[in-house]
Amino acid sequence: MRVSRKIAVTLAGAAVLAQAAACSSDEPAAGKQPQAAAEGTTPAETPSPEPTHPFTGLPGAVRRPVLAAKIENTSAGKPQLGLRSADIVYVEQVEAGLTRLMAIFSSKLPPKIGPVRSARISDLHILPQFGKPALAYSGVQTKMIPKVQQASLVDVSDSRAPGAYFRQPGRYAPYNLFAEPRKLLAQAPGVSKAKDIGFTFGDAPEDGTPRKSFSVRYPAARFTFTWSDSAKKWLVWQDGKKDMAAEGGQLGAPTIVVQYAKTERSEFHDLNQSYTPLVHSTGTGRAVVLRDGQAFKARWSRESERDGTVFTTENGEPMNFAPGQVWVVLAAPKPVIP
Repeated sequence: MRVSRKIAVTLAGAAVLAQAAACSSDEPAAGKQPQAAAEGTTPAETPSPEPTHPFTGLPGAVRRPVLAAKIENTSAGKPQLGLRSADIVYVEQVEAGLTRLMAIFSSKLPPKIGPVRSARISDLHILPQFGKPALAYSGVQTKMIPKVQQASLVDVSDSRAPGAYFRQPGRYAPYNLFAEPRKLLAQAPGVSKAKDIGFTFGDAPEDGTPRKSFSVRYPAARFTFTWSDSAKKWLVWQDGKKDMAAEGGQLGAPTIVVQYAKTERSEFHDLNQSYTPLVHSTGTGRAVVLRDGQAFKARWSRESERDGTVFTTENGEPMNFAPGQVWVVLAAPKPVIP
């Protein structure tokens, strides 16, 4: 009897252990996640991409006010201060075949910018795509004052916001007028914040032409952009010299857009009777986009002054820019890739 009772107890214990093992096999091991069932399981959602800035394509969801500034671009005003912090830099032809810059700031503001110079009629046609940006400048021709007053912008010139400007020691007039962007925007009520202006950023198309340099010539100025593989930028040369920043280093950007636009004589001229060019930045035209050490044939279109400028490939696909600062070089029409 004792033997049979021991056998019974042993068999009963084995049965309990077997049942426990069977139950435990349905549970995940410690520290492990259960596998998804074949049916009725929702896969994990793909995280949404981080928002990017519409002017640069760099990460950043914050949309800050837009400040445009007219910057001197002759040897007398160099090196310029603050350009390295700009989101976009426009190159425009002015009197006597020279050029002047219009820098667009929004995602970040440098402490100081300059030399600040006078505005031109082409500026008033470029700026409406930004909404109502603030414009920093130093004077305009008398005939142009009514047009500035009617333009889609907030006037923060040296006459409207004098407290934001100062004379930089070591430079001579008129190339010594500088400004503090934060003070400028503090005196710009109703200024627009950054928004979509037509730029797209992402992978480059597959039909680029490898280039080490690309030049754009104006009647009295010449730009050459050379690709730096180490810096991943197109470095800027002007009139055969490196275009240096006052903060140090050579100016450059991941994307250079050479936008060929109709350019004609405007109604305005300087004291020497040299007429101001008017760049037509609406309509359609050809362009060359430089990025990643390659040149891409492109097209641009802008339906109205309040619309952004859209760049596409020759096949009609979006012409993506490389994330980072963008230079838009407005030039008279010529063969796209010489």
